[in-house]
Amino acid sequence: AQECKRSPQSRLHVEPMAVNSSSSSKRVKLDATETRPLHLVAPGDVITTDTGFMRGHGTYAVEGKLLATVAGMVERVNKLICVVPLKSRYNGEVGDVVVGRIVEVQQKRWKVDTFSRLDSVLLLSSINLPGGALRRRSTQDELTMRNYFVEGDLISAEVQQVFHDGSLSLHTRSLKYGKLGQGTLVAVRPSLVKRCKNHFHNLLCGASIILGNNGYIWICPTETAAPSQGQRTSQPQQQQQQVNVKADASASTPFGRGAASGSLLGSETERAVSREERETIARLRNCCLALAKQKIMLFDTTVLYTYEASLKHEVKDLLTPSVLEEITEPARVVQVN
Repeated sequence: AQECKRSPQSRLHVEPMAVNSSSSSKRVKLDATETRPLHLVAPGDVITTDTGFMRGHGTYAVEGKLLATVAGMVERVNKLICVVPLKSRYNGEVGDVVVGRIVEVQQKRWKVDTFSRLDSVLLLSSINLPGGALRRRSTQDELTMRNYFVEGDLISAEVQQVFHDGSLSLHTRSLKYGKLGQGTLVAVRPSLVKRCKNHFHNLLCGASIILGNNGYIWICPTETAAPSQGQRTSQPQQQQQQVNVKADASASTPFGRGAASGSLLGSETERAVSREERETIARLRNCCLALAKQKIMLFDTTVLYTYEASLKHEVKDLLTPSVLEEITEPARVVQVN
């Protein structure tokens, strides 16, 4: 009699569990592609068997299954699934800040290397003329194109348009863009540069940095406008100027540009860089390379944390395995949080 009384209770408990287990298995199957923070796949791995998703870049469908074609991280936007490769060329988007090198001067345009699949284009109509003149470009402007940029010049620019073949159209109409002067260039993977609202930073250590979305990072000494002769600046005014320099990413003549606004870009006057500034630039360069080796996202906070942790070591020792892990640990904690 007791067994007869228990059996209905056991069946009541088992049947709902069976229903919940089946529904939970389906839920886990969908959550593996929808809400999993890091879903890494290799070529040929099955991403999902649900036919309700659309295939994007880095995927292909076979017999109702969505498979990966490259090694990377799965990203889902609504019903679209794509795989972002861990190693790839730069895929530009409108509004990205890039650092590039002039590779060729053509008719009414410059070809720029931005680490993308195709060379980017900088049109003559997409730069600022001397004096900030707003007019149509003439034949005389075409003849003097080499006075602005020549082969080998480094520039900072913004992506204005993405063409159908994947090539980029750049512009340097803003005062914070243009030709870069004295400094050093660091190349990392484009996927390691975090997309932020501001990619121009004047650091308190006395150097400026441009974190290009294309993986090119420019480091140069910070140049601030000195007060005129005979002009004295009080201590509160000096503190306010330091705050303004820290907050404003586009200071008077930042980022080692070869010329100020309104002057000819090719007629720059380079000043002597002190030994302390060169050491700061070299330390920042090794910090960026250390972050890239540890696969840590690069933005202003991680660079500053790594720089502060590296001050107790020599610049030449920053890339050794033991020191490299030590100085990047604070940045890793910041990235996780």
